[in-house]
Formats: sequence, structure tokens, C-alpha cells
Amino acid sequence: MDWVNQVKPGRSRWLGALLVLGLVGLFFGWRAQTPQEAAAPADVTQPAAAIKPALTVTVAPPQTADWPQTLMLDGNLVAWQEAVIGAELGQLRITEVLAQVGDRVRRGQVLARLDNEAIGAEREEASAMVTELDAYAEEARANAERAKVLREQGFYSPQTSTQFVTGERASLARVTGAQARLTAADWRLARTEIRASDDGVISARQATVGSLVQPGQELFRLIRQGRIEWQAEVPAQLIGQLQVGQTAQVEGPDGTLVSGRVRAVAPSLDARTRNGLVYVDLPTNKLGSLRAGMFVHGQIALGQAAALSVPAASVLQREGFAYVFVVAGEPSRASLLKVRTGRRQHGRVEILEGLQPGMQVVTQGTGFLTDNDVVSVVAAETAVDRAP
Repeated sequence: MDWVNQVKPGRSRWLGALLVLGLVGLFFGWRAQTPQEAAAPADVTQPAAAIKPALTVTVAPPQTADWPQTLMLDGNLVAWQEAVIGAELGQLRITEVLAQVGDRVRRGQVLARLDNEAIGAEREEASAMVTELDAYAEEARANAERAKVLREQGFYSPQTSTQFVTGERASLARVTGAQARLTAADWRLARTEIRASDDGVISARQATVGSLVQPGQELFRLIRQGRIEWQAEVPAQLIGQLQVGQTAQVEGPDGTLVSGRVRAVAPSLDARTRNGLVYVDLPTNKLGSLRAGMFVHGQIALGQAAALSVPAASVLQREGFAYVFVVAGEPSRASLLKVRTGRRQHGRVEILEGLQPGMQVVTQGTGFLTDNDVVSVVAAETAVDRAP
């Protein structure tokens, strides 16, 4: 029996276990060596990588200057005074209409005519009556004069002379009455022509040829002198700042600006809204697209007030709020700052809150920045006049 090639089962199990333990030891030795090599110190002589700026921007500090202080208001455009032109006679038909809505008319201009045949006949009758009674009055006057002479000669008794004098007075009274009727007929005849009560613009017309008019019936509506005024509502806490004579500016629907002046400030407030009215006169020859009945925006100048402002390009609008970028630190970083804006003028925006005078505000390149970006700064150029 070859005993060299025989191995006992117990010894083979011990040899396998030793082999496995050796492999496990080699594996953990390699794992323990790798972190030490990774933690080896870097060469301190090698320079760190520099942070590259995201964008080159222009900065400038906010400016402080006196700006006009204005009060922004809303209100209606209404006629300064609107005259109602109607018929003064009744039961007469309109025979002619001579004015339309929008026509500019002069005081006394005929706007419409009524049927005047019947009134014309009455006027002729009254005129004839005056002529007839004038003749009778002349005869009575002559008889009275003759009776006076004959009485002095003793031919007439005092009673007869008195009768002639009385007849003269009665004739004169009848003439006066006839003249009054003629005047009334002239008045009625004149009222058959509907005339403009003032210079202005026709804003409404109800007159129609063939229609029967009644006394007091409205036929035309006239904006006197063509004047339109802006009636703006002012809150109770602000109405004390308004005074007669202050300048105002109203913006039309097409963007046209029309200047005017405060004519009056209401002495009382509306008990329901607690608002008062301010009345602003507007020039009749520069109204442009403004028309009575419009609801428009406007502003009233209150004076001058200091304003801290930045260029309009510096202000960002995001989600209904205003922001600016300010640059500070080393390296220069752009930080997003929330602000509250106010007036606008000549390409600049007033900053009411959130910004200090000494801060450096990004004026160019704002739209490409994000908060905390590293930037390269270029100061805004300032033009300086130099003598040649």
C-alpha cells in the first residue's frame, strides 16, 4: 500500500481552513492600506485654482436728488357744465333739425325749428290790431283837443269835455294792450327756433323732424364752452395736501398726456367711501383723445422731495416684487436685494426701502446674474466736462 499518497480526512479540513484565513488576511490588509495612500498630503508648493467670475458688470452708487412729488389718482372725465336745451312751447311739430351730436356751436345759433304758421298768423293779427287802435287813439286825441278848445269858448259843457278826454285815455289803453299782445306773439314766434344757450359742443340730441314737442322737453344737451374737467377721488388722509392752482396731468387711453390745473377741492367727503373730489380744469384745445365719460388715471404735483434713485435697468421684477443686485466683498459677489420702488423719472426709479446710499448697484448685466455670483466689476463712467 502506497501510504505516501494517502491523506487523512481530518488533516485536509485543517489545511483548507488555513488557506481561507490567509486569503481573508491579505484582503483586509489591502483595504487598510488604501485610505492611507489616499490621505497622503498634497504638494503644498502647488497653487490653488482661482474662482472665475461669472460675468463682467457695471456698478454705480444710487443718486440722491430732488424730484417732483406727485399724488397718483383715478377719476372720471365729466362736462364742466352741461346745459339742457328744450322747447318752451307745446303742441308744435319739429320741421327742421340743424345740429348733430359732436357739432361745435356758437351762442344763439339755431339748432332746430318748429312749425310757426299758427303763431305767425297770431302775430300778424296782433300787429293789425295795434295799427287799428293807433288810428282810433289818434282820432280820440284830436277830439279831446278840439273839445278842450270849444269848452274854453263856451260851446261844450264840462261833462262833454270830460267824455272826450276819457275816450282818449281809453284808446291809449287799448293800444297798450294790443302792443303787449304783439310782443307776446313775437316772443312765441321767436321760440319756434331752438337756439344754443352758449358756445359749446352738442353732446346729446333727442330732436327728430316731425315729432311733437311739449313745454320743457329736452331736445339737445350742450357741453358749455366745450370744457371738460377731471373729477378725481382723493382719500381723506391725502385731501389736505391739495390746493387750488396746483398743476395736474391726465393720461389719455392712447398714452397722450394733458396738463391742467386744480380748479376746486370738495369741502366735504362722501359719507360712504370717505373720499373727497378734486376738480381739475383741462384745456379745451388740447384734449386729444379725452372724452367726457372716460375713467382715466392722472397725477397732481405736490412739490419737490428728495429721492434715492437707480437706473431703471438695475431693477428686476420677479413675482410681483422689485429687486436689485449689489456688489460687495472679495472676491466681488453680486447679492440679490429686495427693494420697494416709488417714483419714476427720466429712466430712473426711486428706491423707498431696502437700499443704502453707499451701496454699489449693478447697472448693466443685471438680467444675466443669479444670487451670490462672483463678478468682475467695472465702475460706471462719469462724464466730466473739460476746458479745451
